[in-house]
This record gives sequence, C-alpha cells and structure tokens, in this order.
Amino acid sequence: MTAIVLFLCPHGAAKSVLAAAYFQARVDQLGWPYRAMSAGAEPDAALSPAVVAQLRAEGLPVPRHAPRRVGDAELAAAERVVVFGCDVRGRVRLDTPVDDWADVPALSEDFETAREAIRARVEQLVNKLASPKD
Repeated sequence: MTAIVLFLCPHGAAKSVLAAAYFQARVDQLGWPYRAMSAGAEPDAALSPAVVAQLRAEGLPVPRHAPRRVGDAELAAAERVVVFGCDVRGRVRLDTPVDDWADVPALSEDFETAREAIRARVEQLVNKLASPKD
C-alpha cells in the first residue's frame, strides 16, 4: 500500500511543489512505497516559473497540473502532512502527524537558501520515516 505525504503551502505553487518533488525523488531512490502530493490553501493560477526551471535543471518531473486547493478528503487520506505555515487543525485525522516548516524562507526572497532549507528538511523527514517514533 502506498502512503501519501501531503505538502501544503499557501499558494501551492512553490515550496510545496519543490518539497514534494524532492521527497518523491528520495523515496523512489530508496524504493519506499510513498507518494508525495502538493496543494495550496489559496492556490495561485500557475506554478512558480523559478520552481519549474529548478526542477527541470535537476531532472525532476514538473507537475502537469496547476496549483490546486487542498480538499478535506485529501487531508484525511494523508499519512503525514507537511505544512509551510498553513493551518490544518480540525481538517486532519487526530493520528496524522503534521510537520510545520513555516520557518523556511520564501523562495521569492532568497531562492537558494529556501531551496536548500527544503532539501535539508526533506532529508530530515526521510530519516524520521526510516526510524519512526512519533
């Protein structure tokens, strides 16, 4: 069974997209049965061009869909939810771990610093999943 890890940022166009791509690449490399998804609380009309360019430069798949609003069913189906400052209280199952990465800087302010922070957080999450204790 494939477990869903949902990455959620305000606009669903940058941080969550990058985090989901990095997470999916890492778990695929490890052969783990996870599926990363990204969404937004108030989605933009299009993905961030800088994120699209970065994913292409790294040889990672670019989502074919426009940013979309997260639904309650999607939140309920997730095994884990990672938020970038979004409030999901009352929308996830009580047993669903929620990680808040609100301290990751905006990609629009300092792309490289934010990208590296996301990459490091994804690696920490993968390590946490390798030895679950929460």
